[in-house]
Amino acid sequence: MSRRTVIAAVDGSAESLAAAAWAAREARLRGLPLHLLHARQDRSSVFSPAPSRGTDTTPDGTTMTRHRAECALGETADRLREEYPDLDVGVEQVFGRPAEALLSATAEAEVLVMGSRGLGVLSGFLAGSVSMPVIARAECPVVVVRPGARAEGELWPEAGDSVADTRQHLDVVLGLDLSRPCDELIAYAFAAASARAVGLRVIHGRTAPAAFDFDPAATDPGHRVARELGEASALTDVLRPWRGTFPDVEVTEQCVVGRAAGHLVDASAEASLLVVGRRVRRAPVGTHVGPVTHAVLHHAAAPVAVVRHL
Repeated sequence: MSRRTVIAAVDGSAESLAAAAWAAREARLRGLPLHLLHARQDRSSVFSPAPSRGTDTTPDGTTMTRHRAECALGETADRLREEYPDLDVGVEQVFGRPAEALLSATAEAEVLVMGSRGLGVLSGFLAGSVSMPVIARAECPVVVVRPGARAEGELWPEAGDSVADTRQHLDVVLGLDLSRPCDELIAYAFAAASARAVGLRVIHGRTAPAAFDFDPAATDPGHRVARELGEASALTDVLRPWRGTFPDVEVTEQCVVGRAAGHLVDASAEASLLVVGRRVRRAPVGTHVGPVTHAVLHHAAAPVAVVRHL
């Protein structure tokens, strides 16, 4: 792939088909080609019983026949070409471990789109053996989509939409840590909102003092007000240059108290896309996506974009 592309990981599952449909719309918004990628890991061997031969492993750990996976890839491409005649849709099958194949593809990708089962509270920590390592190590932003999360609820601007029409489209939500704001994360969120002709809601959360900690605001309410005003001013300062770069994006700033993940998950119910960051970490053990990103990946109602930054 010599051009920047939007890549969708396709394995025939309902989750991957939802991801491919979302990726097709994203590719049209960005004016980029769509590349459907299926990574085939054949677990059969000469010593395997006959029923297991010629099977592939999907990201959620289930198996399907190789023929079914190949058919799903071609059928998905044909359907998207029919729905979007102006979209350049390519397909590719590679042999190897799915996580390694997807990570290799991110070197040439503008964004990688993957499916998610939308795990809930009880099973939320049972992340897929493919998706989490890819999210933690990918060079490009990774968008995680689950079936029905926004397939019908998200409205996409089309040619001829009036200003009044675009107001019904759902905003992009950005989770921003003011202690280490990064350009890559903010730029991605502004560009996503601009492409969709929607607003951008920026949420900064801070943790409330623990019960055993001394809180100056408890004895001096003016301290709490001054802190809130200072954080609001700092958020405005961070976003000011980006408002100038994207004057078409209406920005709503929000500083909240409490667990940032909870506020972001709540906001995702009325968002077209939730954007969060992932710092580059060098430790050899663990997925390294951060607790906030980990939480929203499992519980957000909207597609989640994870953006790598230093």
